[in-house]
Amino acid sequence: MGPPSAPPCRICVPWKEVLLTASLLTFWSPPTTAQLTIESRPFNVAEGKEVLLLAHNLPQNTLGFNWYKGERVDAKRLIVAYVIGTQQTTPGPAHSGREMIYSNASLLIQNVTQNDTGSYTLQAIKEDLVTEEATGRFWVYPELPKPYITSNNSNPVEDKDAVDFTCEPDIHSTTYLWWVNDQSLPVSPRLQLSNGNRTLTLLSVKRNDAGAYECEIQNPVSANLSDPVILNVLYGPDVPTISPSNSNYRPGENLNLSCHAASNPTAQYSWFVNGTFQQSTQELFIPNITVNNSGSYMCQAYNSATGLNRTTVMMITVSVFFPQGSAPGLSAVATVGIMIGVLARVALI
Repeated sequence: MGPPSAPPCRICVPWKEVLLTASLLTFWSPPTTAQLTIESRPFNVAEGKEVLLLAHNLPQNTLGFNWYKGERVDAKRLIVAYVIGTQQTTPGPAHSGREMIYSNASLLIQNVTQNDTGSYTLQAIKEDLVTEEATGRFWVYPELPKPYITSNNSNPVEDKDAVDFTCEPDIHSTTYLWWVNDQSLPVSPRLQLSNGNRTLTLLSVKRNDAGAYECEIQNPVSANLSDPVILNVLYGPDVPTISPSNSNYRPGENLNLSCHAASNPTAQYSWFVNGTFQQSTQELFIPNITVNNSGSYMCQAYNSATGLNRTTVMMITVSVFFPQGSAPGLSAVATVGIMIGVLARVALI
């Protein structure tokens, strides 16, 4: 016995019609009404300028509309009411005299202040007295002034002092940026930003920190840059170097030594020969030297700003060498010894 057959259908619909119906149900949807929205032009407004609150998709059967300050309908915060049929405008308690309403429900606010920042609600009243609301918002920022930098120390000593730079004035909702020699701040644990990036602190300053410092202030509607402040780092002197490096001379030559040490401000130099002060100059010149000029030559570098001094010593030897073309570096004693040896060999021959 075969399987039971399906019961006969009472209403038979051709399968092509079923597919067509399903297709129509899939692609058809009831029409929707565009939602009322508010666009702020611009969204970020410079203080003293104007902003337009532009209404989009106002219902076609609108009798009139009201504008309110804030995010909700509040009679105490009514700015203006408008009746389309009579084109009658009625200011409300929140009207400042700077608002202008248009027949398309858009609201123009002129000469805005920072107190105007916030939300604004449009209420559209339809013919059936049903209302529809939409809220827009904007921000008002000041036109930024030219900033300036204050500092607790513009001539710090290397490895000793810390420096605080502060960007003035302090302005709400403002971004503060710092530039050093026209470059962004380098990454360093000695550089610290605080107070909303208004204050830049340099811990234990180094000579490489010297240069021009600028601060820049920004908000969404303007930007301004300060004049540079020059940081002059006092350092040194480092251990001086004496040049030339040659330490052996012949009698009758001129001795001309120069001393140099990295220092800010420039170091003051003094020369000592065998412990005796000679002169306070960067260069030491002794003409027609003799063997008596042999000894220790010390250069002392002194920085009056840091109070530091450094010294270096060079040993100078003045001796009699062979004449030109002879073996270099032999003293008169060595020459005599060689001559005695030659004469002794001749005698033996």
